Amino acid sequence: MQHRYIGKTGLRVTPICLGTMSFGSWSDEKESFKIMDKAVDFGINFFDTAELYPVPPKEAWAGETESIIGKWLKDKQRDKLIIASKVAGAANGWFVPPIRHGYTAVDKFHIKTAIEGSLKRLGTDYIDLYQMHWPDSVVPIEESLKAFDELVQEGKVRYLGTSNDTAYGLTKANETSKRLGISRFESIQNNFSLNNPRFLDELAHVCKEENISLLPYSPIGGGVLSGKYNGEFYPDNARFSDYLKSDNPRVQAQATRFVNEKSLKTTLKYMEIAKRLDMSVVTLAVAYSKQFSFVASTIIGARNADQLDESFAAMDIVLSDETMAEIKAIQEDIMYPMG
Repeated sequence: MQHRYIGKTGLRVTPICLGTMSFGSWSDEKESFKIMDKAVDFGINFFDTAELYPVPPKEAWAGETESIIGKWLKDKQRDKLIIASKVAGAANGWFVPPIRHGYTAVDKFHIKTAIEGSLKRLGTDYIDLYQMHWPDSVVPIEESLKAFDELVQEGKVRYLGTSNDTAYGLTKANETSKRLGISRFESIQNNFSLNNPRFLDELAHVCKEENISLLPYSPIGGGVLSGKYNGEFYPDNARFSDYLKSDNPRVQAQATRFVNEKSLKTTLKYMEIAKRLDMSVVTLAVAYSKQFSFVASTIIGARNADQLDESFAAMDIVLSDETMAEIKAIQEDIMYPMG
C-alpha cells in the first residue's frame, strides 16, 4: 500500500486516516471496535481523535472516544499505529468547549492538563501527532509553541500539528518556531472537500512552500456529498437532519453551512460525474481530497463499519486530468457552496 510522510516528519501514513469522532455517541463501543478492526484489516495505520470527542460535544461525553480507543489498543501492537489527538481550542474561539469548566485556552496549563488526560485514556506513553484543535486569539502563539515543544522534549509527543487555522495563523506559527528554534506544526487539519475548496486559495501555497501537510477532514462534506440530502426529504438519524431541528443558533448555522441550495446543487453535479466514472460519489469525493501533493492523509469517518467501504474504495484511485478539470469548472461556476 502507498504511504506518505507528514510534513518533514518520520510519520509514514496511509493516504486514508480513520477519524473517530463518532465513537461514544453515534457509534457505541462494540461498533467502534468493528470500525477500527476493519480499518486495520484494510491496512490503515493512522487514527485521528481528540480530547473533546465524541461529537456533538457534551460534557458527559468528553474523552469517551479516547477511552474507547484505549480499550481497543490494549491487545494491539501500539507501534504499528500512528495515533493523532488534539488539545481543545480556546473558549474565546468559535464555541466554548464543555470541558475544564469552559475555561480552555491553548496555554501551558491547559496543554499539560490535556496531554496527561489523553495519554491516560488512550493507555499509551506517547502520541505520534499532537494538534491544536483550533487557535487561541488571546494567548500568544509563542507561549503555545513553547509548551507544545516541551511535550516533544519529554517524549510524550513525537510531532505537532494545528487545525482549523488560517494562512496567516499557520505562517505566523511556522515563522515563530523557526525564530525560537523549537518544534513546529508539521500538519494542518482543515475542512476540505469538493464542496469546500477554500484551502486552495492561500493555505495550499503555504503548505507547498513550507512542506507542511494538510490532513483534510470532512472530505464528503459532513455526509452531504453522499447525496443523501438530495432526496425529497432529508434522511432520519442523519447529522444535519438533527442539527437543523436544533434550537441552538450555532448548531443551526453549522447545518445550513453544509446543507444549502448551492451545496445540494453542486452535489448533484458530482453525482453525475461519479455515475459516468462507475463509482459512488463518496468514493469520488474521498479520491478528490487525497489527489493533491500537499495532502498527507484524508480523514474519513463512519457510524458503522459498512460505511467504510465506499471511502476505502478511493485508496488507490487517481482522478484523471479531465475529471479534475470538470470538477474545477463546477467549483468556478458555483463558488464556495459552504461560504
